[in-house]
Amino acid sequence: MAIRHRIPLTAAAADAAGKDTAALIRRAIRTALSCEGVTVPCEIDVLLTDDAGIREINRQMRGVDAATDVLSFPAFSYTPGQPPSDEADADPMTGLTPLGDMAISWERVQAQAKEYGHSPERELCYLAVHSVLHLLGYDHVDEGAEKRRMREREEAVMTALRLPR
Repeated sequence: MAIRHRIPLTAAAADAAGKDTAALIRRAIRTALSCEGVTVPCEIDVLLTDDAGIREINRQMRGVDAATDVLSFPAFSYTPGQPPSDEADADPMTGLTPLGDMAISWERVQAQAKEYGHSPERELCYLAVHSVLHLLGYDHVDEGAEKRRMREREEAVMTALRLPR
């Protein structure tokens, strides 16, 4: 039986509210969770917004007055490669482990897809995967081993999604 994750999505960016967009984000998140060995049902809240919206979130939550492509707000601190595997962190009301929240700028998705020469779908999936990895404890604060490990995991998930570079 498949693990049932809950992935509520709010689309605050007017041109990003399509059913296909929501399905693509959910597929990317579920694939990332599967590739990372998450064996418990989880919840991740997703906001698809514009540059102004993500800039405001970035300012309020991180004290950074700038737009960015994706923000991740983990509910718990996990060790990379050691995802939740039991219900210890689960919400007793839902039985779901809340991994946290992500916000993605639809404007950045469009601009970065063009900049990097690939589809907006690939860029959207990449940012969702990147955020899931942050929620699971991965980081790229340096140019060393942590960043390489995160990039390797991103590429593995993107390959599983059939969206490699």
